[in-house]
Amino acid sequence: MSIFQICVLFLSAVLGGTLNSVAGGGSFFSFPALYLTGIPPIQANTTSTVALWPGYIASVSAYRKELVKLKRVLLFILVGTSLLGGCIGAYLLLRTSQTIFVKLVPYLLLLATLLFAFSGPITARLRKRTEGSAQNEDKQITIASLIGISVLQLIISIYGGYFGGGIGIMMLAALALIGMDDIHMMNALKTLLSACINGVAVIYFIAMDAVVWPQAIVMIVGAIVGGYGGAYYARKIEQKWIRTFVIVVGLSLTIYFFVRQL
Repeated sequence: MSIFQICVLFLSAVLGGTLNSVAGGGSFFSFPALYLTGIPPIQANTTSTVALWPGYIASVSAYRKELVKLKRVLLFILVGTSLLGGCIGAYLLLRTSQTIFVKLVPYLLLLATLLFAFSGPITARLRKRTEGSAQNEDKQITIASLIGISVLQLIISIYGGYFGGGIGIMMLAALALIGMDDIHMMNALKTLLSACINGVAVIYFIAMDAVVWPQAIVMIVGAIVGGYGGAYYARKIEQKWIRTFVIVVGLSLTIYFFVRQL
């Protein structure tokens, strides 16, 4: 790697770790940075996942006060489905050819960007449906709600293990469906589940020797810096500016990868 490539990878990982701790979208920066510096697409995706995972762990530690307030049964079920789905998604990724994955990249980026762009109105509408009910840690969670959120989380986790762009937004919307409206608790749970999804994928990718380690190590350091700092300042940053920035980047990358296929 050249000094320029090291700087690009490190800065992209700092941005990725920061965004993942706030609202997701870190792979908008880490995956393209790896791919555009010459790493094959699938290895760029697996290395991106490995690189950003420590940032999730750092973010989880910053949200520990919110996590202890969550119901244990909800945590147990969602963590279990996240681990299962992440494993399935990682398996499917390494069974995909480089050629097919390259063709899927712009569509995956487009999906992630659209999720980001429309997440605000979607979650706002979902929350309106829960107004008037008790919104705290003692709220009764029905069996139907648990089954529904488990199925949704499994689907999100499979996608997360495969690619991952936008899973934070998907999980926030799913959590809103069961009545959660404390954004800090939702972000805390989203971050924990993201760590589980990517954690099991990381183990699988490492076991299958699908990680480019020199680049991964550079980005791991950046992701840790961004992950902890981003979670710490998440409550102080006006999220509309972060969202606008991510959407612009996502659209630009989507257009770029579509044009590359022409």
